[in-house]
Amino acid sequence: MNKGKQITKGMAKYASLIIGGILLLAVVATGSFTLGYGVGTEFPKSVIIKGITNIDDPDATADFSIFWEALKELRDTHLYSGKVSDQDLVYGAVSGLVSAFGDPNTTFFKPEDSQKFEEDIKGQFGGIGAEIGIREEQLVIVAPLKGSPAEHAGLESGDYIMAINKESTRGISVNDAVKKIRGPIGEPVTLTIVHKDGGGVAEDINVVRDVIRVPTIEVTRLENNIAHIKIFSFNENAPFAFYNEAAKLLFDGTQGIILDLRNNPGGFLEVSVNLAGWFLDRGTVVVKERFREEQSDRNKEFKTNGSGALKRLPVVVLMNGGSASASEILAGALRDNRKTKIIGEQSFGKGTVQELHPLVDDGSQLKITVAEWILPNGGTIEKEGLTPDVKVELTREDVEAGNDPQLEKAIEVLRGEVSAIVKK
Repeated sequence: MNKGKQITKGMAKYASLIIGGILLLAVVATGSFTLGYGVGTEFPKSVIIKGITNIDDPDATADFSIFWEALKELRDTHLYSGKVSDQDLVYGAVSGLVSAFGDPNTTFFKPEDSQKFEEDIKGQFGGIGAEIGIREEQLVIVAPLKGSPAEHAGLESGDYIMAINKESTRGISVNDAVKKIRGPIGEPVTLTIVHKDGGGVAEDINVVRDVIRVPTIEVTRLENNIAHIKIFSFNENAPFAFYNEAAKLLFDGTQGIILDLRNNPGGFLEVSVNLAGWFLDRGTVVVKERFREEQSDRNKEFKTNGSGALKRLPVVVLMNGGSASASEILAGALRDNRKTKIIGEQSFGKGTVQELHPLVDDGSQLKITVAEWILPNGGTIEKEGLTPDVKVELTREDVEAGNDPQLEKAIEVLRGEVSAIVKK
């Protein structure tokens, strides 16, 4: 059995789960395509792929001869034919296969792109420090990281990126956008931005690239023994960092917790399950992984294995459009299992599972959507996100004035829950 890599986040992190035989099928299929490219151009009528053929076959559902015909026409007539290698044509064809699914989370990485992806998942890289995605076929800021160049430049969750260095982003993939945004540290990249509440007016914003380090947790003690826990990322450091803070909460008279997941684009699935274990009984379902029907034997439940040490403390969760993937899983699990209130704005809606499949031996990879996350009560996350129980918007005017009406509402709601417990 081959092992692959599974991704859980808006921000592309490994979930280190075991993958079955799908990887083998991917490698075989790729080998067949590469072989077919070389043979097909010379003997096009001899190439048959299951369900796809260029021979009179009643069982075929697509005619593959159009591929070879298009390839020949491009090679023979395109102005820049001599500048495009045969390998680039193969990569382009694979990218076309991927785009046919209309899934922005399924991506083909050429060897050089795979290397950049590996840099991402290590949590330190050069760039602007913002998770980006596709919404309504337009490139969008999912969440800027705390203290990042993107945050300092005024970029916010929900902002649309209309152009990168004056080049339109219409129809661009996330992977291609990342390549354009990245560059030498210390040099600027110009993003044409339409702010989510800016009335549709575009403005050019220069963001100076830097080394990006993903932050983890920040805890602030508020009045009335309320702890405000801001989790920036579900990275590999989060469980230990949260453990240190939770130990303090258990002994300093904390009466309630505001779990702030705003602009948290996700991370490791195991981290969300681990943190849920502090708030729920051991063995409680956090999320379910559901594959397509013919692979239902791979469906799995992820359950808590923690102490539930904080389960008696009232908790509210803060979310916004930058809350994605693992942060949505944690918030959904707390709401479904202990009726925790979510305050703020609709979350991003990243609720699918991706697996990494290496292709041949040149370093290229496919990141393929293979399953979806199902919350304990049966709800889904993908595209829809989580709807807050108490909706509170945070405008640019609020940010510029230093106001945080979402946090203020969270304090108000939590105090009410604490008071209700005290009265009992």
